[in-house]
Amino acid sequence: MTGDAATLVCPSCDSRHPPERRFCDDCGTPLTYMGADAVQGAVSDTHERARKVDPRFTEGELVRVAGGRHQAEAEMIQGMLLEEGVPSVLRRSPGFDVPDFLAAGPRDVMVPEGGYEAAREVLLQADLAPREGPAPIRADGPRALRLTAAIAGGATVATLAAWALVEFGG
Repeated sequence: MTGDAATLVCPSCDSRHPPERRFCDDCGTPLTYMGADAVQGAVSDTHERARKVDPRFTEGELVRVAGGRHQAEAEMIQGMLLEEGVPSVLRRSPGFDVPDFLAAGPRDVMVPEGGYEAAREVLLQADLAPREGPAPIRADGPRALRLTAAIAGGATVATLAAWALVEFGG
């Protein structure tokens, strides 16, 4: 390639970029080499998805970034992440007993470690991720005492009802 052919150009807005860039700073479109034959459109759905993935977010092991209550919700989250260049994979959440061919049941959205922070930011902006960790479960003195008293009272009432049935019913 000549010096000019190594320059990356945006097929949408025709702006020039250095060779280390992959996406246009102005419009976010994947860049192509200057002078290369322009691809009019994606050849397939898989090709279209691959064009959107930012290589910076593909490094590392898969980690859970979010979860959907069902497949459709998880796919919506997956689409939001893809629009930001973060690749993701859906996995059935463990412990849910539904046949694999059904779309019911919770799904985990998994992303590479390199894309975790970007994915988390996208989900926070969309209010789909908790801003902080889950609240710890505490055994408050008064609350635990009320629960214990309620259980003991229920057991006492059940015992008296059983005694009354035996004494007067039988």
